[in-house]
Amino acid sequence: MTEIRLPTDAGRVEPYRLAGTPVPLERRSAADFNRVAYAAAHVVADPLAPSDPWLEPAIDWEATLRFRHRLWDLGLGVAEAMDTAQRGMGLSWPDAQELIRRSLKEARSRDDALIACGAGTDHLAPDPALSPGDIAAAYEAQTGFVEGEGGRVILMASRALAAAARSPDDYLEVYGRVLSGVRSPVIIHWLGEMFDPALEGYWGSRDHGRAMDTCLAMIEANAAKIDGIKISLLSKDKEIAMRRRLPAGVRMYTGDDFNYAELIAGDEEGHSDALLGIFDAIAPAASQALASLSRGSLNEFHDTLEPTVALSRHIFRAPTRFYKTGVVFLAWLNGLQSHFTMVGGQESARSTLHFSELFRLADRAGALAEPDLAARRMGRFLELRGVA
Repeated sequence: MTEIRLPTDAGRVEPYRLAGTPVPLERRSAADFNRVAYAAAHVVADPLAPSDPWLEPAIDWEATLRFRHRLWDLGLGVAEAMDTAQRGMGLSWPDAQELIRRSLKEARSRDDALIACGAGTDHLAPDPALSPGDIAAAYEAQTGFVEGEGGRVILMASRALAAAARSPDDYLEVYGRVLSGVRSPVIIHWLGEMFDPALEGYWGSRDHGRAMDTCLAMIEANAAKIDGIKISLLSKDKEIAMRRRLPAGVRMYTGDDFNYAELIAGDEEGHSDALLGIFDAIAPAASQALASLSRGSLNEFHDTLEPTVALSRHIFRAPTRFYKTGVVFLAWLNGLQSHFTMVGGQESARSTLHFSELFRLADRAGALAEPDLAARRMGRFLELRGVA
């Protein structure tokens, strides 16, 4: 049995014996599930590019696209060019355009690829002087690009709108105009301030209840153009409350990386589908759990997915916006990329103790695909971090 020495919160380095059973990798199709499930996929940086990683993102396209095929092979959809891909935190709109273009091309090469792509306003610098028309035009430029490439749109939250909106009516005006022009129903993404502090007060209020009222009014007015809404507020009660008020035919996509298992399972009044960053990191478990749920085996669903929740809560702990570091670290431990280098240099965003606890939780969740490989890589990482 593999053993590794890991630092603890008590300031000691103690032996840890791996005991988890890796979740098997089994090929599936999205058609095998009774939930729609997207994984917000990360990008793989190119560690050998002659660029300054904090300033110039360099992407290993082959490894990045190979990872998307892995998600499709497991039956999961790809939510492309989202914040998991460091959109707005190192990945610019031109970079995102290239990512979207390449991923859509890969999706067309197979007949089972579910994909939707983020469209926002991140090429427009936030400025309180911007008008609703300025922001709507920025959205239209990006939605037009995604749809022009043959993609479905995930309408991302806008930092520019959060900075410039003077009332909830500005949100209604911008979203109404943008949605009137899209060709196919979109997924709305309400990203909370815990993921992006610049989005505090979105929908015109810092009170999530009042903000929800405005968002629901927008959805009701444009329901024919909306497939669903993903909310990322890390509150199961708020998600359930909103889910129960959605118009018929509009899905709730959980973005709650703290409570996704019970939200996907649902209750007597409905369930959430999924669009989750953590599904990038726990794809085999997510696939297996969803297959169990489709067979009507709720116990198997929870037995597989519940152990991953503690891992997810750790990866997404405050400051939540640094969760991407944990997602990429786990991809490296699992041999899905050859290095732990990130766009924007964000491999430095978490502490050595954080990574050590991530390793323990990943083992207990069956999220280490090859425990011996993961232990060897963890050992090299700790040596570089000064752990004897």
